[in-house]
Amino acid sequence: MEKFVTVEKVGQTFDTKKGKFVALRDIDLSIAQGEFVTLIGHSGCGKSTLLNLIAGLTQPSIGVLLCDGREIGGPGPERAVVFQNHSLLPWLTSFENVHLAVERVFGAKEGKAKLRDRTHAALELVGLTPAAHKYPHEISGGMKQRVGIARALSMQPKVLLMDEPFGALDALTRARLQDELMKICDATKATTVMVTHDVDEAVLLSDRIVMMTNGPAATIGEVLKVELPRPRNRLDLAHDARYIDYRAAVLEFLYDKQAGHKLAA
Repeated sequence: MEKFVTVEKVGQTFDTKKGKFVALRDIDLSIAQGEFVTLIGHSGCGKSTLLNLIAGLTQPSIGVLLCDGREIGGPGPERAVVFQNHSLLPWLTSFENVHLAVERVFGAKEGKAKLRDRTHAALELVGLTPAAHKYPHEISGGMKQRVGIARALSMQPKVLLMDEPFGALDALTRARLQDELMKICDATKATTVMVTHDVDEAVLLSDRIVMMTNGPAATIGEVLKVELPRPRNRLDLAHDARYIDYRAAVLEFLYDKQAGHKLAA
């Protein structure tokens, strides 16, 4: 598979009251079109910083990032972001929150009927057609996050970037949304980069797991290729020896190989 997102020799340093803080160093990563990659590591390892760099929300101190052969110089509709906080506008309905994104991306070249169709299709994709005219305060946390995902997908991004989108949800809601996300990614073939702290989530969803070393000056420690067939069923995988081995490999990296570094920091 060809490279679609490329991170070359990237480092990120921030100015603080205490001086320079090196968040990331020597990041080299290539992501293929349609691939699902998760970034995992202890708190402070720069996972979200790397995601923000790919999103174009911040610029690297050194190095270059490319998407579809073009340098990432800032945010763009080809890279949609879903945050842990759904960030819905409370005075707009689910439909209106999604439609706002659709209108911004396609409004200059498409008519009102087509924009409405795009909005309805995005809500249908995440199973929220019945809640289209409900306001954020009228729906559950899981449904709010699905509206956020629908809003991102409505822009037809080339890359879907997700920063712990299920981190604030209860375990059952989280599991349901993980299953829905797998179906959505299989249907849309979206290139996806997701930040997570959850080992089981990483193994369940990923084609590759990028394991970050502890900060400061964090970098990529190991990359684990997850060769489990798709579509994936969590109940079947619970007893799959390969799934158990992948899970053990991530845990070993996080809690054995990184344990000494964490204490030293």
